[in-house]
Amino acid sequence: MSDTKIEHHLTPELLMAYSAGTLPEAFGLVVATHVSMCDSCRAELDSFDAVGGCMMEEAGFVEMSKDSLAATIAMISASDTSEKRTAFAPAVPGVLPAPLKDYVGGDLEAIKWRSIGMGVKQAILPTGSDATARLLYIPAGAAVPDHGHRGTELTLVLQGAFEDEQDRFARGDVEVANEDLNHTPIADIGEDCICLAATDAPLVFNSLIPRLAQRFLRI
Repeated sequence: MSDTKIEHHLTPELLMAYSAGTLPEAFGLVVATHVSMCDSCRAELDSFDAVGGCMMEEAGFVEMSKDSLAATIAMISASDTSEKRTAFAPAVPGVLPAPLKDYVGGDLEAIKWRSIGMGVKQAILPTGSDATARLLYIPAGAAVPDHGHRGTELTLVLQGAFEDEQDRFARGDVEVANEDLNHTPIADIGEDCICLAATDAPLVFNSLIPRLAQRFLRI
């Protein structure tokens, strides 16, 4: 069953791009995972899908060349994985929703965490080269170093909650950050926080030690 308490949703622009299949794979994974948890965004996505279907039905026909099928198959085979649309599925038991569980091959026991300091751990997921997806484990009460953004960062809460200068984000909520946001996410004291985050550009850390480690941690 979807979480009815979700307060922070995806933007229409992200849902529209997902429907059109133009999002990077990492962003598509976040969208699919959130949509599997959120009735509101799933309904909005369905409306965009319906509009796209109508547009295709109303498009005119053109004569195809004899080798068009072979050429199309070759293009699909050679296409970058970032162009693929990640499917969503209904919620399933466990911390990881179905799209993410399918992607990593299991629930939390399938995750190979790597420590990045102060008790925080991450697991970088294999996606296309135009954006990066990672799972973040933030111990209760711990903070991620304050940082800004050179591009877009999507952060979806899977367990627990965190709070920053913008608001509080709990399970199912997604924070959409861009160049205008500098923040210090802090996990709630009651439970360890697990998030799925995707970025299309490196973060901008404001202190020296995170900046020195950034290259090795691929953040």
